[in-house]
Order: sequence, then structure tokens, then C-alpha cells
Amino acid sequence: MAFSSQHAGLAAACAAGFAFAANYTNHAPLVPGLMEQFHFSRALAGFLTTGIFLTHAVMQIPGGHLADRYGPRRVLIAALALVCAGNFGVGLSNAYWQLLAWKVFVGFGTGASFVAGARYVTGLYAGPRLHMAQGLYGGSVLLGSGFVIFAVPHLLAAFGWRGAFFATATVATAAWLVWIAAAAPLEAARRPAVSFRGMFSSPQLWLLGLVQMASFGLAIVVGAWISVLLRSAVNASPARAGLIGSGVLLLGIVTRPLGGLLVPRTGVRPLLLASLLLSASGCLWLGLGVRSLVPAGIAITLLGVGCGLPYAALFNRAAAMFPDRAGAAMGLVNMLGIVMILAGAPLVGWLADWSGSFQASFFALGAFTLCALAAAFAIKES
Repeated sequence: MAFSSQHAGLAAACAAGFAFAANYTNHAPLVPGLMEQFHFSRALAGFLTTGIFLTHAVMQIPGGHLADRYGPRRVLIAALALVCAGNFGVGLSNAYWQLLAWKVFVGFGTGASFVAGARYVTGLYAGPRLHMAQGLYGGSVLLGSGFVIFAVPHLLAAFGWRGAFFATATVATAAWLVWIAAAAPLEAARRPAVSFRGMFSSPQLWLLGLVQMASFGLAIVVGAWISVLLRSAVNASPARAGLIGSGVLLLGIVTRPLGGLLVPRTGVRPLLLASLLLSASGCLWLGLGVRSLVPAGIAITLLGVGCGLPYAALFNRAAAMFPDRAGAAMGLVNMLGIVMILAGAPLVGWLADWSGSFQASFFALGAFTLCALAAAFAIKES
């Protein structure tokens, strides 16, 4: 593939990553107003995040398999269309169950979009350039999911909560058109594939998924609640809470490509261990309680760096382990990471309701990350 075609394809993949990831957390800054209007609890609010990531998780392996078999471009075009339609549905909702149902629907599109995009990047590049390219794609995903935490409060003030959802629908539609126009097709895999049983029985692949739970999964769980924590703990305004809280995800714009740059120099395991230690430290710091924006910002920085660095190493390692099922292997790793979101988002809300603060929630997140750190010592270097 020509140099210019590679870069156009990568740009299209990053545009898609930004657009579908904006749906991960676009509801988070709207939670207080939605709770007041539709009369639901923090725990039920957590299920809005769980709802989208339930179907997002379900689509990881099927979406990866479809991308392997039919090519990632076809899969991503169809998946982005679902994201566009679901966004408009969320904006037209008139009850909590409608919000939840449309979030569940959108997850089918975001799930297939993510794994098809990652599979597309592995077809564009090889060697050391693949690490950086995969990191840039991963950075675009966090850019989308983090940017809305900052942008949605401003959209809410200007256009109301329905207008905020319609804005993310418009972004998804624009990315869909860019993908159709700019992304060159890649050939589907033709080599005989290893069996799914062989892939599922790989302990190393499952360990990569555990680290994904304590990196991407942790970042989304924290991102879903950090604005609410800052507003309740330090009395920050919605806009300021969104600006500071978005750092959990926005730092990944830099740290995901940086992780791709570092992993050939440090090795996979040292990078993952250092990242998990940073993330655990950030969670425990928040668990101790913060009373001002400065310590909260330091903890958020630790989390943002720790959660972002592992991305390229995890997905490129999974693809290299099963090159004839690269999409499905990356899908399995990401599906395991999403388990953290499915359980963690409502658990954080429930613990906050039960204890009256978010400290117990962040201690629990820190303890889980320390367990992942201990398990990561078993990850092999090759």
C-alpha cells in the first residue's frame, strides 16, 4: 500500500475511533440532570454505561471475526451506521428505559467499530511503525471518549441534553462519511485460521485481557464518575469538573502512542507493570479523599498515564500471537477489558450510594488494579 494511502487509511480509522468512542461517556456529564428529570438512582445511572458496554463486549469477538473474514472496511461502515442511528434515538428518549435501550443498541455499533478499526490498522502497517499507528488509533478512541466529558457540559448549557446527544450523532455521521470516502479496502484474511478453541485456551491472551480490564476498563469506569466526584467532593462547577475529569481519558491521546514508542525499548512486561502501578496509585489517592482540585488533578494524571501506556502493546501482542485471527484475538482482549466496565460502573455508583461518598469505590478500584499488577508478572516477553 502506498505511503499516502496508508496515512489516509490511518486518518480515517482515527476519525472513526473518535466518533464512536464519543458514545462511551457522552451521557456521563448529563447524569445529574437526567436523574432529576427521569427520577433514577446513581446505581441505575451506572447501568447507562453498563448498557452500552454490554453489547459493545458482545460484539468484540464476532466483530473481529467478521473483520477477519470480510475485511474491516465493510464491517466498520455498517457498524458506524448503527452508532449514528442510536445517537438520534437517545436524544429523542422520553424515559429512563428508553435511554437505556438506545445505549444498548449503540453498543452493537461501537463494539464492531472498535475491533474493525484495530484490525484495519494491523493491515496497514507492520514492524515498529505498527506500534505507533496502533497507538495513534487508540489515542483517537480516548480523545473521543474524553473530549465529550469536557464538551458535553458546554453543549448542555447551550442546547439542552437532547441537543448534546444530537451533536454526538452529527459527529458520528460525519465520521461515517469520511470512512466511506477515504478508507481504502483491505483484503480479508485468506490463510487457514487457528481454531477458536486454540485461541480461547491461551493463558497469555487472558492475561492481556486482565491488563485491559485495569487500563482501558478502569479509565472508562473512572471517566463515567469522575465529574460527579469532583462536583460533590470539591464543589467544582460542571464545566470545571468536566475539564479536569476529562484528563483521565484525554491523556491517552499522548500516552497510547507513547506506549507504542516505548514498548520496543522497554519490553512488554516492564511497561505493563509500571503502568498498573501508576493506575493503582491514582485510585488509592482518590480513595483517601481529595478536598481541592490540585490533589485530584495529580491523581487523575497518574490514572491517565497508567491507563494509556499499555494499549499498543496489548493489541499488537494479541494480533501477533494469532495473525490469522488477529481481529478475533484483539476482540477477546478487549471483551475481557469491558468486563471491568460492566461490573465497575454500577458498583462505583452502588458503593457511593451505600457509603455516602466515592472513597470506598476508589479503594475497591485500586485493590483490583493491584491484583492485576500481581498477575501481570506472569506475562511473557515473547
